[in-house]
Amino acid sequence: MIESVGRALSTPRSRVSLALVSTTVLLAGCGGGASGATTADSTKIPAALASAFPGHKATGAPVRIGLITNEGGSTISQPETREAAEAAMKYANANLGGIAGRPVALTVCKTKEEPATARDCANQMVEQKVDAVVLTSSGLGDSMVPIVTKAGIPWATAIAASNSEGTTANAFSWTGGFPTTMTSMAAYAKEKGYKNVAAFVIDAPAAVSGIEAIGKPVFAKAGVGLRIVTVAAGTPDASPQVSAALRNKPDAVAVVADPTVCTSVLQAMGTLGAGIARMTVQSCVSPEVVQAVGAGMDGVQVFSSFDVASDDPEAQLFRQVMKEYSPDTPTQGYAAIGYQGVLGLVRALHGLSGTVSAKTITAALHAAKDVVLPAGHGITFSCDSKAVPGLPAACSAKEVTGTVSSDGKLGQLRVVDPSALFAR
Repeated sequence: MIESVGRALSTPRSRVSLALVSTTVLLAGCGGGASGATTADSTKIPAALASAFPGHKATGAPVRIGLITNEGGSTISQPETREAAEAAMKYANANLGGIAGRPVALTVCKTKEEPATARDCANQMVEQKVDAVVLTSSGLGDSMVPIVTKAGIPWATAIAASNSEGTTANAFSWTGGFPTTMTSMAAYAKEKGYKNVAAFVIDAPAAVSGIEAIGKPVFAKAGVGLRIVTVAAGTPDASPQVSAALRNKPDAVAVVADPTVCTSVLQAMGTLGAGIARMTVQSCVSPEVVQAVGAGMDGVQVFSSFDVASDDPEAQLFRQVMKEYSPDTPTQGYAAIGYQGVLGLVRALHGLSGTVSAKTITAALHAAKDVVLPAGHGITFSCDSKAVPGLPAACSAKEVTGTVSSDGKLGQLRVVDPSALFAR
């Protein structure tokens, strides 16, 4: 039996599934972003946020940061993540002095979530000699990270969705991605006293093997049994799978899937499993899921890397920055990933002065300690390779969790620290 995430991630099978589980779940959940609420409210800065807008403008020659996004593809397109990244850049340039007092200039490349265009984007970043690269979200990191980092350029992202992003020496992920989501769920299940959990997982080979390699060991370490129930992609009614799983009388269920499977499972749970605790990933609270499931969302426990809805100062700042610099961008879905990526980089480089280059940025990132994660509900990150065993590029193991109310809003947010479950 694998005893830690670090050991699990050392196997070839789990390295593959880390990438593809993240792609299946993290990216597929983003389709609802375009239908989410926008930020076209008043741009007047609340008094409580005044200190976050000091007007310290960046001057001088720009620091060129590459921004890679997954836009324009036939199946996945997330322009809102780029727009949020650009809003973070404008905010940093107008108020935080950019990077080392110089303005940040983003060099944008869109992968279309295709291997060929992903490699082309990586090569463009090398050819244009950017000082660092930020990825909003993509499952194609393994096609890009080696090209960028071998050229001496550091790679940064809010959520690693590939093996290369999690393990490459000069790659940095502000959070631990899928492994920390599963471990946070296990820590929560232990806290609640659950003994058996049924996990409804989208039936993609990588997703299933990822849960086997990562989820089962950490749940076992938490003293919680995890039974995997697969549901085919596009399943409109998961009642047969839910009914069969409930015969084993689980204390709770977990849903790790795209919005379509999330909807079918949660609807079936509302009919067949009322009263049984439910844990989900962020994709299960995308707008289309909340609308379809309705009151059946009440009490769902969600695990995510960000909080954009609460009164936490970082959530308020995210909303204000979007109102000020990108008012037409939907803020539900995964827009916050782009914001976290760029603003996280700026914050991690707060102490950088003098020469700004790929080399000095890399050194500063390795030294970054206790950096406040943008929209992270108080989470901080340190890029000393100690946060998650087996994922040296991960800078934090913590996750945000919250409960969905009957009106579909996320509340009771707090941070889960699953570090104890990473110990060998």
